[in-house]
Amino acid sequence: MGRRGVHCIVRPGRAVSLPVPNRPSGYSSRKEPRLSDPNCLFCRIVRGEIPATIVYQDDQLVAFRDINPQAPTHILIIPHEHVATLNELVPSQGKLMGHMHLLAQALARAEGIAESGWRVVINCGADAGQSVFHVHMHVLGGRSFGWPPG
Repeated sequence: MGRRGVHCIVRPGRAVSLPVPNRPSGYSSRKEPRLSDPNCLFCRIVRGEIPATIVYQDDQLVAFRDINPQAPTHILIIPHEHVATLNELVPSQGKLMGHMHLLAQALARAEGIAESGWRVVINCGADAGQSVFHVHMHVLGGRSFGWPPG
């Protein structure tokens, strides 16, 4: 199977085609979340019940702009299936996490922040700052970040 492009809106009024790597074996083609929480904010975004500024979507992931951005570019990447925290991941979901990282890279390039630098953040649990208990990745860029973070 060759590479394919997925069209999405990255900035209002500007469509971009992002390359999507070949899917490793083990990926399904399901359109609906296998595991879903009816009360989860992110599950509701996946199901289209809550509006979001979606910049990318495929059969495994949705990426959208954060409603309270902490940087000029602040995009959240979430899996369709509901997993509350990284502590609940199972080995078979490792490929999905890899797909999230590759998407973060593609979005950083599309947003024009890849060369200057960008940050990926995944919080696990309340003490780490996780406020929505559905695994998600923050892609942040467009400004300088300090260390340590927080």
